[in-house]
Amino acid sequence: IGFGACMGMGGVLSVLSWIVLFQSNYVMFGVLNTIANLIALGSSLFLAGPKKQIQKMFDKTRVVATIIVFLMMILTFVAALALKLAWLTIIFCVLQYLALIWYGLSYIPYARDIIIKMVTGVCSSVAK
Repeated sequence: IGFGACMGMGGVLSVLSWIVLFQSNYVMFGVLNTIANLIALGSSLFLAGPKKQIQKMFDKTRVVATIIVFLMMILTFVAALALKLAWLTIIFCVLQYLALIWYGLSYIPYARDIIIKMVTGVCSSVAK
C-alpha cells in the first residue's frame, strides 16, 4: 500500500508540475517536480525496506549516481527558490531526470555499459 500511495502521489505531483510549467510558473515547476521525484524514489523504501534500500542506493556500483540525483534535486531547489532563475531550474530538472534514469539503469545488469557503448558509437560516428 505504501509503495502504491507514494508512487501515485509522486505521479500526481509530477503531472501538476508540468501543468504549472505551461502556466510559466517555473519556480513551482521545479519545486513540485523535485518533490514528486523524491516521493517516487522514496516509494522503493516500501519494497525493500528502508535499511536495505539505503544500502543498495549507496552500494559502490551506484553511489555516484545516487549522489548526483540528490545533488541535482538540491540544485533544482536552489535555482527555483533562492535564485529564482527559470532557465536554470529547467536545466536542473532535466539533469535530475537524466540522473534518475542513470540511477535506475544501475539496477539492470549491464544496462549502463550498453548505453555507454551506444553513446560512444554515436559520438564517434558523428565525429567522423
